[in-house]
Formats: sequence, structure tokens, C-alpha cells
Amino acid sequence: MVSTHAFLGMAAVALGMVLSPGPNMIYLISRSVTQGRRAGLISLLGVAAGFFVYLLAAVAGIAALFSLVPAVYTAVKLAGAAYLAWLAWKTLKPGGMSAFDPRPLPPDPPRKLFTMGLVTNLLNPKIAILYVSVLPQFVDPDRGSVAAQSLVLGLTQVVIAITINGLIAMTAGSISGFLRRRPRWLTMQRYVMGTVLAGISVRVAVD
Repeated sequence: MVSTHAFLGMAAVALGMVLSPGPNMIYLISRSVTQGRRAGLISLLGVAAGFFVYLLAAVAGIAALFSLVPAVYTAVKLAGAAYLAWLAWKTLKPGGMSAFDPRPLPPDPPRKLFTMGLVTNLLNPKIAILYVSVLPQFVDPDRGSVAAQSLVLGLTQVVIAITINGLIAMTAGSISGFLRRRPRWLTMQRYVMGTVLAGISVRVAVD
């Protein structure tokens, strides 16, 4: 089965990725701030479903597929990098807005919230690369079934991601109110998030 070193390594990677800004975080914050915690948690269910789609793909050997057709992996990686770069530009451009700064958005029904959470996660380049490139590095064929190890490592990532994203959805409204009372902090948060997104975009594209 999975070694302690692999388990802790995967947990550390999962924690680092969920704490860095990305499509999932931006979507959950925007919905929680504009439509309330319930909307944020319904959106989180969609995000969680997206994690399980990637988990099943990892168990089925998606990494092997991309190894056989590297051009597809390259296309996925570059498309994801471009998406992150677009999010960074939206945040950093003159007149850009922070995800914590509420803007008028029509309330969406639960089904749409769930679907958007699912689609946002499926299109998240960080998660795609995590399951295609990072997770296989912690799998040791000498320790037993590759599929079973992928399942354990993937579930580790899912639990950490859902826990942290749930906390984000629950506290986004309070954080938004705190930042709105401090315009300089809100501006600083916007630039930090945009810069991190841009950095991740570059790293995804060239790594």
C-alpha cells in the first residue's frame, strides 16, 4: 500500500494547491459573497464531484493515456495556463476587481450552482496536472496495486481540498466584509491573488 512518505507528500502538495488562488477558489468566493453560504456550499458539491471525476480517471490510468499521446497533455496544459493567465489579467487589469468585492450577479438555482462548480473544477488546470503529473510520482508499483494506491492518494487530496474549500465558502462573506472596510487591504489582496495566478500560469506553461 501507500507509504507514509507518499501519503504525507501528497497531502502537502494538495494543501499547497488548494491554498493557492485558482478557478475553484475564485468561483466559491464569488458565489458565497454574492449569494450566501448555502450557494457556496452547493457550488462546493459540484467542485467535489469534479474531484471524483479526476480521481476515477486517475484510477483508470489517465496518466498512461497522456503518456501515449503527449500532444493531448500538452494541449491541456497550455489551455489551462491560458485560463489562469486570463483570470490573472481580470484581477490585475486597471479597474479589475477582487473576488471578495461583491458585484451584482443574478442568483442562480441550486442545479446551476452545482453544474458550474463541476465545470469549473473539470476545467481547472491545477487539478488536471495534479492527477496527470503529480499523483503518479507518489505511486510505487513495488508496493502493490497501482489503482489502489492512486485511489488512496486521490482520496487524500479530495478530503483536504473539500475541507479547505468548505472553510473558504463558509468564511468568504465575513472576509469580504472585513476587506471592504479596509480598501487598501482589498486592493492588496487583489494584487496578491492576481500575481499568484500569473505565476502559476507561467509555471504550468513551462514546467
